[in-house]
Amino acid sequence: MANLVEATSPQQFEELLQKAGKSLVVVHFLAPWAPQCTQMNDVMAELAKENAQVTFVKLEAEAVPEVSEKYEISSVPTFLFFKNNQKVDRLDGAHAPELTKKVQRLSSAAVPMGTGVAAKEDLNERLKKLVNAAPCMLFMKGSPQEPCCGFSRQIVELFKQHSIQYSSFDILSDEEVRQGLKTFSNWPTYPQVYVNGELVGGLDIVKELAESGELEHTCPKAVTLENRLKSLISKKNVMLFMKGNKEMAKCGFSRQILEMLNSTGVEYDTFDILQDEEVRQGLKTFSNWPTYPQLYVKGELIGGHDIVKELKESGDLEAVLKGEN
Repeated sequence: MANLVEATSPQQFEELLQKAGKSLVVVHFLAPWAPQCTQMNDVMAELAKENAQVTFVKLEAEAVPEVSEKYEISSVPTFLFFKNNQKVDRLDGAHAPELTKKVQRLSSAAVPMGTGVAAKEDLNERLKKLVNAAPCMLFMKGSPQEPCCGFSRQIVELFKQHSIQYSSFDILSDEEVRQGLKTFSNWPTYPQVYVNGELVGGLDIVKELAESGELEHTCPKAVTLENRLKSLISKKNVMLFMKGNKEMAKCGFSRQILEMLNSTGVEYDTFDILQDEEVRQGLKTFSNWPTYPQLYVKGELIGGHDIVKELKESGDLEAVLKGEN
């Protein structure tokens, strides 16, 4: 298919964007070793058949690092959407329905009668789910680890000082949410804080609540890190703390340890330490083990990649995972 191509250099990538002009370009940042990327390539092929006016580009993230770094690609699969040589949207992860929706929405030059109302309803449903995703939700620019504006940084610091437990959403990663939430909440600026799905307000409101002593009563208090770590390592009988998850490892050691665990047939769960810097750093001290991955059985540390490899080679891995050794 002429509209499904592969870019192998920064120059070729830029040429494809220039050539497309006002037409939509969908770029799949992939890794050949990741099965999710293979699946999403199949989805892209189908979308290419149905959307001849859209250019679909496959780009191996590690083979063209200049492009990956420029657009802050930290995991695969990631999809970027371009028009007029400008990035207009982004999708992280293997979400075929969401990819299809974005292609349909962004490729439509004219919106048929009635479609705009339906799209608005879909967005409102998505926003309702997001504001209710956790008891306390912070919509901010960037992440708690790397705030991208002064107001977001201040609110993160206030939450930290008052031990507030919260989840966050980076509005810079999703333009549809960024613009839609302003209307949804009738609040024109960011950051925005929601508790139990209801808007509390922005930085000034949070400051007032902190100064009056009401912040702790308005937002849920965080459990201590030690108690949180104890809960996480005991969440399942076998817990693996790794870079990525069981569907998609994000480093070689994590990928190898998944293969060894899968070969035993024993059930296990994973925790992606790349998604939570507090856990990533705290667990090193808690377990006195400085690297990842880390494997726990019934709340007890077994070790990392080398230990698991030794157990596999000695034939003891399955018994250890079952708590028999």
